[in-house]
Amino acid sequence: MDYSIGALARQAGYAVRRDLATKANMVALALFGDGAAAAVLKAGPGGRIQIVEAKQHTWTDTLDIMGWRVDPMGFGVIFDQSIPRFAYDNLAGAIDGILAAQGLGRSDISRFVCHPGGRKVLEAIEGALDLPTQSLDHEREVLKRFGNMSAPTALFVLERVLAGALPERSLLVALGPGFTVSTVTLAAPAG
Repeated sequence: MDYSIGALARQAGYAVRRDLATKANMVALALFGDGAAAAVLKAGPGGRIQIVEAKQHTWTDTLDIMGWRVDPMGFGVIFDQSIPRFAYDNLAGAIDGILAAQGLGRSDISRFVCHPGGRKVLEAIEGALDLPTQSLDHEREVLKRFGNMSAPTALFVLERVLAGALPERSLLVALGPGFTVSTVTLAAPAG
């Protein structure tokens, strides 16, 4: 596989499918913004926030909910209308299992930091996790300002959270293809 900048740029262009004028592809073109984000990580003490654990959960037989169809012409997006309902019905159990494996529960999390997949997805996350309505305020602001930039969006939200009062413990949450929830447990440095 060619990982040169030119090859990656050409491949990124394959996500725009002029040959597939499907509703899902048109929605994807309308919703997704352009964005890039990075985080500087270091081993050892110090730093603004500490990574405690990274976990994910993938539900079986869910490739038809979210993902990509790959063919010689490029990527074709898969977005099923059931994403918010699926998140509402299934997210709490997965999050509870991920936290339990760390000896934690939802009440141990000061702030959920979520990838804002869209307004309905944010509402589903708040409902599933029993969060107060509109509590994912930074997520809504990032979504309003930049749109859904895919994976970088979560770091845009985290940046806003870190600019305020640092939560004692937070859980970075993103939903993705497969259908998968990925999490990173974060803690304020001791002392």
